[in-house]
Amino acid sequence: MKRLLFFLFFLLPAALLLRPDVASAQVADRETELRAEVEFLCDSLCAGRAFGTAGAQASTLYLLRQLRDAGLRTTVQSFSAGGRIGHNVVAVTPGWYRRYIVVGAYFDAIGTLEGRIYPGADANASGVAALLALARELPACCHGEVGLVFVAFDGHAADLSGARAFLERYRPVYPPVLMVNLDLLGSSLAPIRSGHPDYLIALGGSPYRFALESANRGPRLDLAYDYYGSESFTDVFYRRVSDQRWFLEAGIPAVMFTSGITQHTNKVTDTPATLDYGLLDRRIGLIAAWLHAML
Repeated sequence: MKRLLFFLFFLLPAALLLRPDVASAQVADRETELRAEVEFLCDSLCAGRAFGTAGAQASTLYLLRQLRDAGLRTTVQSFSAGGRIGHNVVAVTPGWYRRYIVVGAYFDAIGTLEGRIYPGADANASGVAALLALARELPACCHGEVGLVFVAFDGHAADLSGARAFLERYRPVYPPVLMVNLDLLGSSLAPIRSGHPDYLIALGGSPYRFALESANRGPRLDLAYDYYGSESFTDVFYRRVSDQRWFLEAGIPAVMFTSGITQHTNKVTDTPATLDYGLLDRRIGLIAAWLHAML
């Protein structure tokens, strides 16, 4: 029954289940929450979230509080890289499970250069906001042998050191069967096909194509399994430059969800105002429905 209810709410348009005014209010609330989380991470308090800075520490405390409030078992993993100290925020579904799906998103960014803050809204506050949304929704779906570990990775800008440190420390504790990486999820500015701005890229998703397409019945996104048709760029983004790299090298399957690099990526113009929060919410809905089917 619980699986049926989850299917109905995530895979069918909400308007079929609720009065239009109620459905619209719930969607607006989710979008407002996503925007608020992105705006906090892009605030001057976090100062661009550069690795090893006070701004990154402020982000760590915020994420720890949000994940703890979601009812998860939380801890902060400290590690060193390049003479600096980073902090992963790790949150685990209560109970004991034989295997785990690791859902991760990096939160560190460029920081402040020449007195200008690089907000990092899409890269990667958008992925972190998605991580928090999934952490609130999915743990109630864990009733079998597979649990969930949610990780806000630090050290992305330091050779993906946070993901590597997590895997070295926690692989024996939470044996992973799959890693899901949320890396730039909030933009509609780099569509796969011209005229189709509602899209999502799932690198490494081909083995799960049937389940992903089923999860896409509600969101109806233009879904691709390579990086804009380029084999070489797909290889770069999937195997080299994002946090699933170390999992893949350890023989652990991984799927990287992204909306692609845009003209704002890693620039001072990567602000919360450039993101499409309604589309981000639909992408999260697809990922949530797919992960629920995997549990």
